[in-house]
Amino acid sequence: MKIRSIKAYGAKFPVPTSSENAVRESWFIDSEVANPMSRYPRFKRHRDLWKPPWEDLSVCVVTAEDGNFGVGMTTFSGPVNSLINDHFAPLLIGENCMAIEKIWDMMFRLSSPYSAAGIASYAISAVDLALWDLKAKIADMPVYELLGGPAREKITCYATGNDTDWHMELGFGATKLACPYGPSDGLDALDKNEELISNNRDLIGPHVELMLDCWMAFDLEFAVRLAERMRPYNLKWIEDCLIPEDYQGFKELRKRLPWQSLATGEHWYTSLPFLSAVSDRSVDYLQPDIQWVGGMTAVVKICHIAEAAGISVIPHGGANTSYGQHVCYAMPNIPLGEYFMQTSPGMRLDHFERSGTQSAGVSVPHNGSIIPNDSPGFGIELTMDDIEKATM
Repeated sequence: MKIRSIKAYGAKFPVPTSSENAVRESWFIDSEVANPMSRYPRFKRHRDLWKPPWEDLSVCVVTAEDGNFGVGMTTFSGPVNSLINDHFAPLLIGENCMAIEKIWDMMFRLSSPYSAAGIASYAISAVDLALWDLKAKIADMPVYELLGGPAREKITCYATGNDTDWHMELGFGATKLACPYGPSDGLDALDKNEELISNNRDLIGPHVELMLDCWMAFDLEFAVRLAERMRPYNLKWIEDCLIPEDYQGFKELRKRLPWQSLATGEHWYTSLPFLSAVSDRSVDYLQPDIQWVGGMTAVVKICHIAEAAGISVIPHGGANTSYGQHVCYAMPNIPLGEYFMQTSPGMRLDHFERSGTQSAGVSVPHNGSIIPNDSPGFGIELTMDDIEKATM
């Protein structure tokens, strides 16, 4: 079965709504989080002050000769759509839509003049996910069956965000905090971060896992000093301490903190940085984002690389999308799914009106776990009419 067309769209879907009244506003709306631009005062307050203006969704539709189509999504629609529509699509039309490994390799090599990493990796992800969706629809089975079937009865999830009391009420058995303070906040940052972590450890007790996301905001010295201060609170891991390209920094961090588990990888692209990290044993948990790293094909490669070394993979935001849910359900060395919490406390996750949005058909956690939609493909309940309306 050959590819008839490939088209990427910039889309804005309706925001999910709820009839419930929130107890308070979500932490995500206005909370300051340490970030790579925190050293510059006019951008420090919130990441929305400096993120790129083309953050709409890119929705890629790959259509086969028989009219079946698959849907893959990523972000940064401006440059991503240009890469897909102007470069990849004209060269991939007519290829066998079942030959996903070949097509992934073609895109990887097609983008070599400007690098398969970064923005190109987002474009590769969208096409790749659409191909997996299409292939599973043609086979009339969910994607997780194409991957070999479920590796577990359900996906155990952890919640990310700073509304920890709400996470506990929803039944999560693990939670991750977004770190508010970094090197640009001076010595007080260590005290303030310790206060946050101490209070949350007291709130959840000793038998709930607690992690800390540092979102590329630290330098090596600050990461080491903070980790030393956090030893009494038994953090399962600290995450994304350094700028992602600082591979030598991660190796040095591993030497300086032999007792502390480290996690990173959401801003690593293609499987190659993960191979390097596994070879160096510099990271304990690998965190590729399936919509950024190169799609399902790349995450499966990363899982195999990591499994051979006995290292776990925990995809970034893996429980938030059908794409991530299917890979978390099927791959044996993915022990947890991350559920990034943006909804306000009091607004239960299964009470949202989701029809006609990007999240239509996406399962939500119940008592801290998820079972993916078992419809053919990724179970994304979007028609071409839905997509075309979202791009108007």
